[in-house]
Amino acid sequence: MADDNFLDNDIELMDREQLIAEVRKLRKGIREHRDSSGHELCWHHPALWNLLPEKTDPLPVVPDWPQFIQGCLRYRQSLDAQAPHAKRSDEPYPD
Repeated sequence: MADDNFLDNDIELMDREQLIAEVRKLRKGIREHRDSSGHELCWHHPALWNLLPEKTDPLPVVPDWPQFIQGCLRYRQSLDAQAPHAKRSDEPYPD
């Protein structure tokens, strides 16, 4: 991966208004991701990565099905541990 300082050199050239606009754009993207809920939590989120100035193809390495399902189960278990009082839903996945 490239040096993070090099990747962020563009912010040194921004004036105050540009920096404020950049912070607002990033906060909006982070909030949209944070506010994902239900089945949205399982999706690939390239819109979040597209907030960065460097443009790359954010295609992930996709685990084979058994390992993928194991990861989904572990993620769901982590939600039980980290958010035990979160509202639960039995809403089926939309077709």
